[in-house]
Amino acid sequence: MHAYRTHTCADLTASDVGQTVRLSGWVHRVRDHGGILFIDLRDTYGITQVLCDPDSAAFAGVEKVRSEWCIRIDGEVKARDAALVNPKLPTGAVEVYVRDIEVLGAARELPLQVFGDQEYPEETRLKYRYLDLRREAMQKNMTLRSNVVRSMRQRMWDKGFREFQTPIITASSPEGARDFLVPSRLHPGKFYALPQAPQQFKQLIMVSGYDKYFQIAPCFRDEDPRADRSPTDFYQLDLEMSFVEQQDVFDTIQPVIGGIFEEFGGGRRVDQTWEQISYRDAALWYGTDKPDLRNPIRMQVVSAHFAGSGFAIFAKLLEQEGTQVRAIPAPGGGSRKFCDRMNAFAQQQGLPGMGYIFWRDQGEGMEAAGPLAKNIGPERTEAIRQQLGLGVGDAAFFLGGKPGDFEAVAGRARTVIGEELNLVDKDRFAFTWIVDFPIYAKDGETGKIDFEHNPFSMPQGGMDALGGDPLDVLGFQYDLACNGYELVSGAIRNHKPEIMFKAFEIAGYGRDEVEKRFGGMVNAFQYGAPPHGGCAAGIDRIVMLLADEANIREVIMFPMNQRAEDLMMGAPSEPMNEQLRELRLRVLPVEG
Repeated sequence: MHAYRTHTCADLTASDVGQTVRLSGWVHRVRDHGGILFIDLRDTYGITQVLCDPDSAAFAGVEKVRSEWCIRIDGEVKARDAALVNPKLPTGAVEVYVRDIEVLGAARELPLQVFGDQEYPEETRLKYRYLDLRREAMQKNMTLRSNVVRSMRQRMWDKGFREFQTPIITASSPEGARDFLVPSRLHPGKFYALPQAPQQFKQLIMVSGYDKYFQIAPCFRDEDPRADRSPTDFYQLDLEMSFVEQQDVFDTIQPVIGGIFEEFGGGRRVDQTWEQISYRDAALWYGTDKPDLRNPIRMQVVSAHFAGSGFAIFAKLLEQEGTQVRAIPAPGGGSRKFCDRMNAFAQQQGLPGMGYIFWRDQGEGMEAAGPLAKNIGPERTEAIRQQLGLGVGDAAFFLGGKPGDFEAVAGRARTVIGEELNLVDKDRFAFTWIVDFPIYAKDGETGKIDFEHNPFSMPQGGMDALGGDPLDVLGFQYDLACNGYELVSGAIRNHKPEIMFKAFEIAGYGRDEVEKRFGGMVNAFQYGAPPHGGCAAGIDRIVMLLADEANIREVIMFPMNQRAEDLMMGAPSEPMNEQLRELRLRVLPVEG
C-alpha cells in the first residue's frame, strides 16, 4: 500500500464499498455524534467523510485531532444509509470506518478558520495566506487561474505561435511606470532593471525572423496599488506577430480571449461582435477609454442648446474657447429625489454640482422640471429631450467646461446612474476595441509636447503624419476593454528608425538620447526589420472578471497588500551590511 494514500478524497464511490483504503488530507471539521466521531477529510480534490467509534483501536488518536491537522487514515469503505446520502458530494454515498490514524502535521490554534465563510481582515488573510488559500473560494479561484493559463497556452499553440522566454534582468526602459532597479555586484554603480514588459525583446524576436511569438510573461512595475492592479508584479499573455496590420492582431487575439470567456465564464453571454471605438469618441460617449458597454448610457454634446440661453453659467462658459456642455441621459431617473442624489454625487467628486432636467406627466401632458428647464425655456428643453431620445419618467444631467476637466467625473456619474437605475446587464461580457489613440499630449502648465501613450507605436500616416500639429497625430495603438476594465493593450510598432527618431524628436528627445536609451532596438531596426505588431492581455485581470471578484488580490496566489508589502515573507526587508558593502551601496536615512 502507498505510504500516504490509495485514493484521493474525491475518488470513493459505492463501487468501492468493502475495500480497505488509505486517505491523506486535512481535517476540514470534526463532529461528535453521541460518542461517534465524524471527520470531513479534505484534500485539493474533494472531501470524504470518515468516522470512528470507541470500539476502534484508532479512537484515542482520532479524539486528539483538530481542524486543519494533516492526517493519514486507513479504513474500510462502507455504504451510508439511504437517508444519510449527501448528493452534493461525489463521495456522498460512502464513508470510511477508521482502523488506523497517523498525524502527519499537527496545527496550532488557527488565526483564521478554513471551514465556513467568515470574513477576516486583509492583513490577517495575507499574513497567513497559506491558510487562506485552503478555503474553498480561494481553491476555486486558483484552480480557475491555472485552467485559464493552460487554455491560453493551448489556444496560442493552436494558432501557430511559439513560446519563447525573455530576460528577467535587463536594462531600464520607459513603459509608463517606475522600474524596480537591481544593483550589479560585478559592475559597481550600475543597475539592471526588472522588465516592466518584454516590449523591446519581443520586437527583437520579430527582427530575428520568428514570425509568431508568445509567452506567459511576468512584468514588474513599481506602481501605486488599485483594486484592479497589483503594485509590484503581474502576468500577461504577451504576443507579437510579423507582417501584420492592426486588424490582423484583432482577428488573432479575439478568438483567444473570447474563447477563454466562453469556456470559463459560467454561462454568461460573451459578445460575438467587438465594436471599434476611437479614443476620442470613447472619452465623449463614456468619459473613459475603458468603457463598460453593459451600461447603455451614451453621453452627448448639447452645447448648442445652452449657447446664448437663459442659463448664464453655461452660456458664459461656452463663450470660452475649448469648452462644451455634455448631457448624461438617465432613462428612468425622472424624480427630484434621484436628481438631487446625483447632484450631491458630483459635489462629492469635487465639482460644484450637476445641472439636471427631468420629465414628468402632469395629467395634461409631459412637463420638463428642474432649475435648468426654467432657465432655458420649453423650446430648448424639448430640443434636448428629442436629441437624447428621452420621455416621461426620464432625466438628463449636464456638465460643462473643458472636457479634460470633467470627463472623468462624467464617466463615473454615468456608471453610478447605470447601476442605480438597474440599466447594467450583469449577465454579459461586453468587449470593445478602443483605437486611434493620440501619440502626443501637451502639458497644460508648461506647454511641452510629450508622448501620451506608447512611444513605440507607428504613427498613422508614417513620416508624413509627423509634419503637422503633433496633437493631431494618431497611432496604430489599441486597447481592449471589457465591463469597464482594460484587458488588452497593444500597437503596430514603429519599425523604421527614421520615423522613430522623428517621433522622439517631436517629444524633445534627441537622436543621441534615443540611441543611448534604446540602442539595442534602434540598431536592430537598421538590419531589415519587418513590419510587426502585437499586444498583451492581463491574466490577473481576466481571471478577476471570470471569478466575479472586485479585487485582483483574490485571484493572485501570493499578492502584496495595499502598501506593496508581503506580510507573510516580510518583504521588503532591510539588507545586511555585508550585502551593502559588496554592492558598494549606502542607505540614506528617511527624511522627516
